[in-house]
Amino acid sequence: MLNHSEEGRRSRHIEAPFYSALEHSLRRRGLRLDGVCQVDDPAARRVLEEYGAMFLAADDVRVPPVSVFTSDEEVRAFQGAATSRAEVFGSDVIELQPAALAALLGACADALSEGLGITPRGGAEAARRSFDDTLRLWDSRFLPALDYWCLRQQRLAPEQAARLRAMLPWEQVAAALELEQEGIFFSKDFSKSVLYSVAPPGASQHLSMLAFDVAEFGDPVVRQILARHGWFQTVQSDLPHFTYLGLDEDELPARGLRRVVAGDQVFWVPNVEEESGVRNQESE
Repeated sequence: MLNHSEEGRRSRHIEAPFYSALEHSLRRRGLRLDGVCQVDDPAARRVLEEYGAMFLAADDVRVPPVSVFTSDEEVRAFQGAATSRAEVFGSDVIELQPAALAALLGACADALSEGLGITPRGGAEAARRSFDDTLRLWDSRFLPALDYWCLRQQRLAPEQAARLRAMLPWEQVAAALELEQEGIFFSKDFSKSVLYSVAPPGASQHLSMLAFDVAEFGDPVVRQILARHGWFQTVQSDLPHFTYLGLDEDELPARGLRRVVAGDQVFWVPNVEEESGVRNQESE
């Protein structure tokens, strides 16, 4: 059961620009927020607010019916319904939803005309992924962190670490987010939220085939070209990660996204401030 402070926090969030825009976008697609995400669950809501920008994408793509897939069968069924196209980038086969790939190829052509390149970072995994891919990547962060906090820092008792290791994947996510409140982090460098290091199993935007990791993410001209073609950085701290929204940048605030600047990188993230708060404010 939610306590009063949690209920109040949920109420404020549901009234935020992101949730208003999200409910409108989902209705247009024949979906409901309560079917996509259990917003009463703090962990589920946190994941939606970190990775949920893709649900606001243009109508020429299909968004997932849930914010977190629970099995490979669910992922394969969605990817089959969404359909995909493939293109060879060097030695890597990149698969994305058709509209996303067309926009990416347009960006590549523009970059080439300026003597630049847009290439995948990490091979074929830069685009489409499977549920098992996301589980493997989660384990690559979560399991070493268990050893670090148990064996090296002795912040977790051996029996506690064993319980965490034996949990189901989503239970591990919820437990990791709770332990962050105690300064126990499961990111690669053990210093920040695990959500800024890896997506939980079943939650990665790559499962939607609307995400692409760009090797040249540090080049501001490349980022501008991608933005002109509807590709934006939407996950803070994941610098190479771009999401296909299929929208012009000036449309994004009205779609419930907020501009956040970190260094010289611009992220468009879900605006979960209250309606009376800063809708379009640039954050540093």
